[in-house]
Amino acid sequence: MSKSKNKKTAKLERGNANKRLAENRYAKFQYEILETLETGIELLGTEVKSIRAGNTNLRDGFCLIRKGELHLHNVHIARIKNAGSFFNHDPLRVRKLLAHRKEIEKLDGKVNKKGLSLIPLSIHLKGSWIKILIGLGKGRKLHDKRENEKRKEQNKEIKKAIARL
Repeated sequence: MSKSKNKKTAKLERGNANKRLAENRYAKFQYEILETLETGIELLGTEVKSIRAGNTNLRDGFCLIRKGELHLHNVHIARIKNAGSFFNHDPLRVRKLLAHRKEIEKLDGKVNKKGLSLIPLSIHLKGSWIKILIGLGKGRKLHDKRENEKRKEQNKEIKKAIARL
């Protein structure tokens, strides 16, 4: 009986292994994503609890490279209500992202030469680790956004027409 219980628990853990905790859908509208990179993130204990509860906002977030380190700015991770004021974290603090030096240097070169931006796209679980997916994006102009919306509308209409047949 205990073996079957352990198998069920293991299955549940595997099911949550790649669970998306937060997503920045607005970034895909504002930027054309050219390249992505999955990194770790340096967090405090109360931040981990808050992220797992889904209390994260990536919308205004961005990444900067300073002194060879990758930092995440302006991402709001809500405070935990039950933690005391001493143990709780600052919701908008700057967090260090964990990536290999070569990856950071490669991103730094692209950001400086081409004028691209680093944007957080999503936060997800990978096993028991919290990972963040950052994207190298080029800002879209207004006419590009309109063109993209028209294309999406046309695809929807085509799918509806095919479904009716």
